[in-house]
Amino acid sequence: MKENLNHYRRSATMKQFRALEAVIQNGTYTAAANQLNVTPPAVSIQMGLLEDMAGMPLVERVGDQFKATEAGNILVEAARSIGDVLSESAEALMHIKGAEGGTARVGIISTAKYFAPRALAAFSREHPGIDVRLSVGNRQETIAAMENHEIDFAIMGRPPENFEVESLAFGAHPHIIIAPPDHALASKSNIPIKLLAEERFLSREKGSGTRTLMSRLFTGVGIEPPLGMEIGSNETIKQAVIAGLGIALISAHTVAVELHDGRLSYLDILGMPLVRNWFVVKRQEKKLLPATRALWDFLEANGKSFLPDPGLS
Repeated sequence: MKENLNHYRRSATMKQFRALEAVIQNGTYTAAANQLNVTPPAVSIQMGLLEDMAGMPLVERVGDQFKATEAGNILVEAARSIGDVLSESAEALMHIKGAEGGTARVGIISTAKYFAPRALAAFSREHPGIDVRLSVGNRQETIAAMENHEIDFAIMGRPPENFEVESLAFGAHPHIIIAPPDHALASKSNIPIKLLAEERFLSREKGSGTRTLMSRLFTGVGIEPPLGMEIGSNETIKQAVIAGLGIALISAHTVAVELHDGRLSYLDILGMPLVRNWFVVKRQEKKLLPATRALWDFLEANGKSFLPDPGLS
């Protein structure tokens, strides 16, 4: 019995269901064939296949008409339910195709939270039917979410290198060294970077994009400043620098407000700021549905306009 049921699930087709429904609606194979624009033998073949799979008659002759048996009524109702679901699915697909529906799952590194929510809010105002789902994490967490297909694409700095991706730069991403306003170097210009060799640096956790950039910077100029606290958030780093616990390399976009307010200063180091890029990044094989493609295109065209102005010039 179970084997027959599995065979039925695998083999029944919509063409067979449509033939059954047409015969029951019209009462004859000829009338059903006319409705379906096929020949009566074609209807008979489909009916025979469906009855063979069901293992019982689906119609019976009553006078000069065919009527549904109990089994036939069950399958007709199933056919109508399937038809309704397919119609609803077709409408949903058309909705998505027009980029006015569907879901876009976006991951952002924590540094991008200073501008990405405003960009996504602007997109949502233009496309209110699209459900934008946002997840925030550090670099490693965001890369893992993309690798595991938990997000459609990410907003981040340097794209990952451990799997194939497609990336698109949409704006400059400057990095600076921040200090308290009363720091001895805060009023200096064109500071040689080797003067930082004895400064105490606060740093992000290992694996973060900023920590990697800082390590490469110091290795490139041959210095190894002492590291103070290892801190897992930009907000805490900012507060620690304001409190005088050290200085830090940080994304300029995370400190725009504090620089404007005078609570932080940036050191005018020769060769800085270090300018990288902001990217939208997805797995290379990832196919973007229309809703997600609309968001990707929106960030390509408009993402730069949402970046904070740190006032470095």
